[in-house]
Amino acid sequence: MDYLMNTRITVCASLLVTGVVLEPAFAQTLAQAQGQAEGQALADVVVSASRSEQRSFDAPAAIQSVGRAAIEDGGPQVNLSEALKQVPGLTILNRQNYAQDLQVSIRGFGSRASFGIRGIRLLIDGIPATTPDGQAQGSSISLTSTERIEVLRGPLAQLYGNASGGVIQAFTREAPETPEFSAQAYGGSYGLQRTDWQYAGRSGSVGIVADYSTFKLDGYRDNSAAERNQFNGRLSFALAPSTRMQVVFNQFDMPLAKDPLGLDRDQLAANPTQAGTGTANRTAGDFRVRKAVSQNQIGSSITHTLDADWSLTARTYYGTRDNLQFQAGSGAINTANYNGSWVGLDRSYFGAALQLNGRSQVGGVPVLLATGYDFDRSREVRQGGAANLGERTTLTRDELNKAQNSDVFAQATFLASDQVSVVTGVRSSSIQFSSDDNYLADNRNGSGERRFHATSPVVGLTFHAARDLNLYANYGKGFETPTLSEVAYRVLGTAPIAEFNPSLNASVSHHRELGAKWTPLPAVRADLNLYQIDSRNEIVVSTSSGGQSAFQNAPGTSRRGAELNLGAQLNPHLRASVAANWIEAEFSQAFSYSVNNVANKVGNGFKIPGIPQHFIFSELLWTSIAADAARPTTGSARNATGPAQSGAGARVALELIRAGQLVANDTNTESAPGYTTWNLMASQGWALGRANLTAYARVDNLLDEHYVGSVIVNQSAAKYYEPSPGRTWTLGLRYRLPLR
Repeated sequence: MDYLMNTRITVCASLLVTGVVLEPAFAQTLAQAQGQAEGQALADVVVSASRSEQRSFDAPAAIQSVGRAAIEDGGPQVNLSEALKQVPGLTILNRQNYAQDLQVSIRGFGSRASFGIRGIRLLIDGIPATTPDGQAQGSSISLTSTERIEVLRGPLAQLYGNASGGVIQAFTREAPETPEFSAQAYGGSYGLQRTDWQYAGRSGSVGIVADYSTFKLDGYRDNSAAERNQFNGRLSFALAPSTRMQVVFNQFDMPLAKDPLGLDRDQLAANPTQAGTGTANRTAGDFRVRKAVSQNQIGSSITHTLDADWSLTARTYYGTRDNLQFQAGSGAINTANYNGSWVGLDRSYFGAALQLNGRSQVGGVPVLLATGYDFDRSREVRQGGAANLGERTTLTRDELNKAQNSDVFAQATFLASDQVSVVTGVRSSSIQFSSDDNYLADNRNGSGERRFHATSPVVGLTFHAARDLNLYANYGKGFETPTLSEVAYRVLGTAPIAEFNPSLNASVSHHRELGAKWTPLPAVRADLNLYQIDSRNEIVVSTSSGGQSAFQNAPGTSRRGAELNLGAQLNPHLRASVAANWIEAEFSQAFSYSVNNVANKVGNGFKIPGIPQHFIFSELLWTSIAADAARPTTGSARNATGPAQSGAGARVALELIRAGQLVANDTNTESAPGYTTWNLMASQGWALGRANLTAYARVDNLLDEHYVGSVIVNQSAAKYYEPSPGRTWTLGLRYRLPLR
């Protein structure tokens, strides 16, 4: 986690969404204005995917970049939670349930999602992995071939459009000049099997990265086995001296992901490894609750340099995703036949974007400009019905759902004075939902449509107080539409019915942030952020019954918090780091909702569920290869590009994780207590001629703590709890061979 000490953090704060960061000449102007020497740590810059540069101290933003070494050290590279636990303000709860994906939230946004990721923008190599309604799946990222992951939090994230929480952007590794083959194999607790095979190299001007990985797990709980295979490929080449193109292809196949369901408090106390139950206490295994997913996506981008100051980038992509899920029975159904239900989603999606970047001067002041247009569209056939023993028996829902966005954005970043730099921007978004019902009779048609329009302004200011201290403040207005799943039900009488709900509004949020970035010594880096977020019309449950939920808008919520990054090179072999966040998220106005025909009152000051009140990650890392403590901003072993271990050497890390209380429902009557866990990682690398071999070992939850890692927010049968395993182990080998 020495990215905390590393001022060469990739910071796309001038507008990550448009791929814009400060040009080298502009960054140099800022450095000269502050009288800083080229060799100073504060003058270091990094190159983003757009091949532009920016000093991290110049950006009014809370952003971290997690590099290749941290991804490899974090585990077998299956889940985002392995590496991104190092980012303050970002909470990723591993549900131990691959049928529902991870529970991801940034500053509390996204914590209410019952599956997948919502309220957070996810991009892979510049291609959106979030659909126009704001939904995404973290499993879309192939960690085995990912070079780095950037996480942007706060007001500037509003320039991405329909994502109030923040942005997670992953970048596939660049093809090296020397072709190489690498392989990884892992084994571990509960039947973990993980392999990866990768070729990367260049042939002339063409760069190729091809990565194929497999994953199998029996699971900690009953009915929690999973299997998935993934291919990620990237092709980059020059069409002309001033024009470069990249093509990215990703294939994801998860033929089986069993769903263990949640547990109530009594079940959790009796046996946390058991599967949850449905009707008449039949287990998830009885109902054969599971999910299968297949996804294919291809995208390309072309960047043309017009002259020394201006460039034009075009992007396009297309993908398909098939999702078939079987659910447990609930309510008054034929329990003798173990009747449950099924949902099938057949989605196709595509998009295109055009972006113009440039730099100029206004009255002698250097200005970086960006403007562009984004269009994204998804088309989804949604079907559902009854199931018997996990097989489809009837069709009771058949509809075509569409969502699209059409956004225009513009931004400018400039040096207002010798000590003040400013970023400002605005995004105008138009989003449309529609549903065509092909099942219900004309006298009860479930079709409908809804349009949303929003303007999202942001402004940020950085005060360069000293050579080693920058202070910043920013503001942004964001919005978040309901997802297609949330408008899929409305209330008829006292129960949800499967008809389009046009009454839901988009939530609107106002984000304010103050921050400081300080390097008191060359080997020490500290970042501190304070924020206040006020929202209205946040989307919450209105009525829940029989496993189905309709939604409404809550009148108001507030989030107040602090985030701390601290890292230090204690000596050439020892590094220490801390990432911590504290948050107070609550409903600021009262409302009510219904669960199984029982009214529930949510009062002013009740906590928003699904958000740990604090989360602290700390690490002490020892390496046998000495680091240059005087210049920690270069050659960082933790976030360096390429494999974490390029030759001989040992690494040992001790991690501490402390999480606060996790409230499970809006009325705050159920919660999971906080917990503390310790993790231990060790690796040893050997040079074998031109090749290298690394042995890897990891023990998570070293002291065998028993705790609840996540909750199913507002689960209608009060089966909120998703327990985490006790002590687990992972062993692995990584082999890398240059091919010439």
